[in-house]
Amino acid sequence: PHTDTLEQKKSSGTRAVRGSSLVRGWFSSNSGARVFSDGKNSPLDLVPRALGFLIHGISREIANRRLLVLQPFFMISGILVYRAARYEPAPAAMAAIAVFLLAGACFSRNRQGLLSLFVVLLGFWGGFLLLPIHGKLFGSPMVYGAIYGQFSARVDAIHSKDLERARIIISQITPTDGRAPPDLRRARILLPTDQLPGVGDIIEAPMRLYKVPGPVVPGGYDSQFQAYFKGIGAYGSTTGPLSITEPARNFSLARNIQQLRDFIGTRIDLALAPGISGIARALIIGDQSQIDEEVRKRLANAGLAHVLAISGLHLSLVAGGIFFAIRMFLALFYGLSLRINVKKIAATGGIIAALAYLALSGASVSAIRATLMLILIFGAVLAGRRALTMRNVAFAALFLIIMDPSSVFRPGFQLSFAAVVGLVGAYEGYNSRFFYEKSPLRKFFGFFGGIAMTSLVAGIATALFAAYHFQQVAPLGVFANIIAIPLVAFVVLPAAFLGVVLVPLGMETASFAIMGWGIEQIIMVANYISSLGEGYVSAPILGGSSLILALLAMAWFAFFTGRIRFAGIIAALFLVPLFGTMPPPDIMISDSTQAVAIRKGSGMELLAGRPNSFATNAWSQTYMTKVSKPEQPYPCDISGCWFSSEKFDIALVKGRDAFLEDCAKADLVIARIRAPENCRSLTQVIDSTDLQTGGVHWGLWDGSKFVIRAAIKDEFRPWRPQYPARQNMFRQ
Repeated sequence: PHTDTLEQKKSSGTRAVRGSSLVRGWFSSNSGARVFSDGKNSPLDLVPRALGFLIHGISREIANRRLLVLQPFFMISGILVYRAARYEPAPAAMAAIAVFLLAGACFSRNRQGLLSLFVVLLGFWGGFLLLPIHGKLFGSPMVYGAIYGQFSARVDAIHSKDLERARIIISQITPTDGRAPPDLRRARILLPTDQLPGVGDIIEAPMRLYKVPGPVVPGGYDSQFQAYFKGIGAYGSTTGPLSITEPARNFSLARNIQQLRDFIGTRIDLALAPGISGIARALIIGDQSQIDEEVRKRLANAGLAHVLAISGLHLSLVAGGIFFAIRMFLALFYGLSLRINVKKIAATGGIIAALAYLALSGASVSAIRATLMLILIFGAVLAGRRALTMRNVAFAALFLIIMDPSSVFRPGFQLSFAAVVGLVGAYEGYNSRFFYEKSPLRKFFGFFGGIAMTSLVAGIATALFAAYHFQQVAPLGVFANIIAIPLVAFVVLPAAFLGVVLVPLGMETASFAIMGWGIEQIIMVANYISSLGEGYVSAPILGGSSLILALLAMAWFAFFTGRIRFAGIIAALFLVPLFGTMPPPDIMISDSTQAVAIRKGSGMELLAGRPNSFATNAWSQTYMTKVSKPEQPYPCDISGCWFSSEKFDIALVKGRDAFLEDCAKADLVIARIRAPENCRSLTQVIDSTDLQTGGVHWGLWDGSKFVIRAAIKDEFRPWRPQYPARQNMFRQ
C-alpha cells in the first residue's frame, strides 16, 4: 500500500475523500487515491476526480517502466491507420514525419513527460511505416484478369495438400515461348497431388494465372491484402501435365524439413484411420488440410479449436517436458549437479526442443509467437530473471509485428495475442501456492482448477475475436478443457513425441495408436459438450469497431496493474453491444460468382447464382443466415429478373433494353454490364464498374433507400489488382 501524504495526493491530481469501504477498496487499490464519494457530493464532481485518478495511475505505471508494454498497441494502431487510408501516402511525407519525431525524441530526452509523448508517437509512426516498407521489400504487383501459357517456375514452398489436390508457391515464372514474363514475384497454383514436386525443383507446365479474389464480405478476410505482403501476385492452376525439368541439387533446409514433414505425415496416415490421422497430422506437423470439417466444427463449438493449432499449449508441453526431463535426469548425478547449473542446461534443451518443434510444425503465426515466448522465458531462466511478465509478451509481439506486420489482421495473431495478454495479466496478479502444497489431494484439485481458470481466462480474452471471425462462442468450453487438456498433456503429446522419435526405427505404430486413442476421447468430449451448448448462446454479428474496442480493452488491461485493469474489460462489455454490432444484410451481391441473395423472412434467397458456392457459404456462415434457392422462381426473362416485396423492389438487368423501365420503377438496379448515367439519377445502381472496383456489395434497407457497403474501399492501394485502363492512368 502507498503511504503518500495528502499534499502528495493533491499534487498528483487526486484528493482523499470519504466513501463507502466497498467503492474505496475497489478504486483505490494500488493507487493511494480515493476519488469516489458516498453520494453526498454532486455526481459532476466524480468526473475531475476520476480523471485525476486516471492520470495518477498512468504516471505510476510510466514510472514503473510499463510504457514498453503499450508499444505493440501503438504499432498496431499505426498499422490500422495506414491500412484505412484510401490512397497510398507519399514516401517523402512519411519520411519527413519520422525524422521530425526522431529529432523531437532526441531533444526532449531530459524532459520525462515530453520524451514519453515522443516515444508513443514513434511507436505509432513506426507501425504506420511498417506496411509500406514491407510492401517495397516483399510485395508483388497484382495480376488483373487471366494469363494463359506454358510456364517454367521454381517451387518455393508447399502451401497445403490433401489426398487429391495440393497448393504450391512458385517464383521465377517465365513463359517457355519467349514472351515477356508476367509482372509478378510469386504465384500460388493448384495441381493434383500425384504431380506434386519438391521444394526447390524447377517445373514446367501449362498454367492459368488469374487475379487473387477479394474479400467475400465487407470487413472479412482479405486475400488480396495478405497475398500482396507474401509476394503472391496471382492464383492459378495447372491445365495439363507437370514435368520437373531440373530437380533441386543444392542443399536446402526448407526442402529437407518439408521432406521430413511429408515422411512423418505418411507414417501417421499408415498408422491411424483417416479421421484420426488428420488431427494427428495437425498436432505433429501442423497440416490441418485433412481434418474433417464436421469434427473441426464440433471442436470449435466445444471450445477446443485451440487443440488443432500448434500454439502455446503444445510447445509449452513439449519444451517444458524436455526441460523437466533433462533437469530430473541430471539431478540424479549428485556430484555432477554440484559442478554445473542443471537448470540452465535444461533451459537450453527446452529452447532447442521448441525450435525443432517449430520447424516440424510448419511455423504458423501462433507457433512462432509461442516459440518466442518460450525463448524469452527460458532466456530469463538463463539470466536469472523472472520469466512470465507482460514485458516479455510485448517483446514477442513487437518481434512478430516487425517481421510480419500484415499478420495483425489475421485471426491467428489476434487470438494468440489476446490469450497471452489475458493469461500473463492474470498470472501477474495471482500468487499461487500450488507448487508448495504438500497434500496430494490439494495438488490434484489445484491442477484441474488451474486448467479451468486458464480456460476461463483465455476464453474471455479471445471471445470477441472468435465471435467476429468465426461467429462462434463456446459457453461450456471450461468443462471441455478440464477433460481434454489432461488427455493432450499426458496421453496425446507424449505418445506423439515418442512416435516421432521411433519413426526412424520403424517402431512408431504402438505410440501412434495410443495417440489415436487419446484423440478419439477428445472428439467424444467435443461431441458431447457441443451438443449441450447448441443454441445456448448465439454470437452477435460484429462490425470492425468491435475489434477496435477489444484492442483498447487489451491495451488497458496490459498497461495497468491492480484492480483498475479490469475497468477496460467492463467498459468493453457495455460498449460492444452499443457500437460494435451490425444488423444482417437485406441483400448481398457477389463480384465473381453472379450470386445475388435477398432477405426473405429469417433467411436469404438467391435471385441469381447457385447455392453452396464459396461466396454463398461465406455469407451464410458470417451472417448466420441460410442462403438457399427460392421455393418459387422469381420472374425472369432474357432482359433480367425482378424481385418485389412490401419493403422494396429490385431489378437484375441482363440486357440494355431493360434499363429504361427498371431504372424508373426499381429501388435498386443490379447489372453485370455498365449502366447509363441517367439511371443513377433515378435510383440506386450497382453495375459492372462498381463490382470491379468495390467487389462484393452489402445492402441494408433503411426504410427509404439501401445503405450500401462495398467490401473493397481502397481500390487505389498497391495490393489491389488494377485493370488496364487504371494502370495506364497511373503510368501517365
